[in-house]
Amino acid sequence: MIVCSCNVLTDQDVRTAVSATPDAPRTAGQVYGCLGCSPQCGRCARTIKRIMDEALTGAACCNGCPRG
Repeated sequence: MIVCSCNVLTDQDVRTAVSATPDAPRTAGQVYGCLGCSPQCGRCARTIKRIMDEALTGAACCNGCPRG
């Protein structure tokens, strides 16, 4: 799913950037840089942060349920 229309970034792009290396990005701004772009309108920053949090913690897909 596209989460950033300005840069055409998908949720999978964000997950890949976050899980790529031990020194992976830890902020939305770092994710943009890692993916070779920069924030434009900023409306996606919260969504990117949420995806990052889920990817880094192996968090739930919905309301606390563990990923399968």
